[in-house]
Amino acid sequence: MTSMTTAVAPVRRIIALALPALIVLAAEPLYVLVDTAVVGNLGRVELAGLALGGGVLSLVALLGNFLAYGTTGRASRLYGAGQRSDAVVEGVQASWLALVLGLAFIVIIQVTAEPVTSLLAGGDADAGHEAEKVTANACLWLRIAALGAPGILLTLAGNGWMRGVQDTRRPLRYVLGANLLSALLAPVLVYPVGMGLAGSAVANVIAQWVCAALFLRALVAERVGWRPQPALLLGQLSMGRDLILRTLSIHICFLSAAAVAARISAAALGGHQIVLQLWMFSSLVLDAVAVAAQSLVGADLGAGRTDIAQLTARRVAITGGVCGALLAVVVAAGSAVIPELFTSDPMVVEQAMVAWPWFVGMLPVAGVVFALDGVLIGAGDVRYMRNITLLSTLGGFLPMVWLAYALQLGLGGIWGGLALFILIRLGAMLARLVSGQWAVPGATRSPR
Repeated sequence: MTSMTTAVAPVRRIIALALPALIVLAAEPLYVLVDTAVVGNLGRVELAGLALGGGVLSLVALLGNFLAYGTTGRASRLYGAGQRSDAVVEGVQASWLALVLGLAFIVIIQVTAEPVTSLLAGGDADAGHEAEKVTANACLWLRIAALGAPGILLTLAGNGWMRGVQDTRRPLRYVLGANLLSALLAPVLVYPVGMGLAGSAVANVIAQWVCAALFLRALVAERVGWRPQPALLLGQLSMGRDLILRTLSIHICFLSAAAVAARISAAALGGHQIVLQLWMFSSLVLDAVAVAAQSLVGADLGAGRTDIAQLTARRVAITGGVCGALLAVVVAAGSAVIPELFTSDPMVVEQAMVAWPWFVGMLPVAGVVFALDGVLIGAGDVRYMRNITLLSTLGGFLPMVWLAYALQLGLGGIWGGLALFILIRLGAMLARLVSGQWAVPGATRSPR
């Protein structure tokens, strides 16, 4: 009976944390999908501008993910060791980092928006005028939306410490409320108010700051010290360095894909944007299992329960794969309907369908990969994650995507490169899981 209870417990704990996290993770990309649908009806140039501007702004969240993932890993170990107040202090330090980095991002984006979006828009001599209009729209959207950068990072930090102490219910309320407000504002600002693409950016900024304010209020209610602690800040930055390098390599893949698609045509870039946003939405839905793994694995290792942590890791991998397969079935069944929800342009729909089979086929594999990401983040094994992601980017995706551009393989070649990136990561993650080298017990991780 004892062995059966031990075997079943991790599944119950995964579900209890994953379900609220699923809604939190789905809320932001669902808003982006709504925003894509709203802007898509303005025209393909505006949609392409959103694709480039949104791709650049998402760099803020991707680079700042260490504030959520790194904080979850560090806080969950302390929580498992019975040191809840210290776990919350990790959230305070992460919030200081979020504020400073967010203000820096505002300045950087205001200065670099035009040259960056112009570089990404590309275009040959025949498509020069269209590429110029895409650049102007992307720059407009990006400069306004960048004002929400501190709010994005403060929200990530808030999610991080709350997941660490296994509180996923309050983030559910905060994120849903803020994104619902913004989803209601976006179509109103874009159409009746007449702000066009700029209205989309303003709604985005409002959502980020409302959500950040709610997380800060929760942190103040914990009544812990707010003084910056250099030792903890350096510890978070050390873990953040590896997570940022990992995240940056992933974003290089997506930016390179957008750059290649832009050089094909505005229709190709619009089709790529639709499928990419659906992929990002699917990825974050699958990440719900990974979020549970971060918190549970960290807490179990902090309490010295390495056997339960390893059991959780195996169950997480299986659960992630099953969820990915179910999602693939839904996406495949909706192939004739879903793209047309985002645009009425038949050329954009046609291009989206080129990438669709790759999108469907990647989902089951991605479910396993993302779940194991959560295991290794919870264990603090981020250096290994950094190395395999860099390998997948430099040795897999980048050679493939630029070869596809040279051989004029279109969006199929671009998404084939993304599939190769995922497959390389899958092999490396399974090898690490089997080795058991990630399962290091203690309130903090000692190098192995």
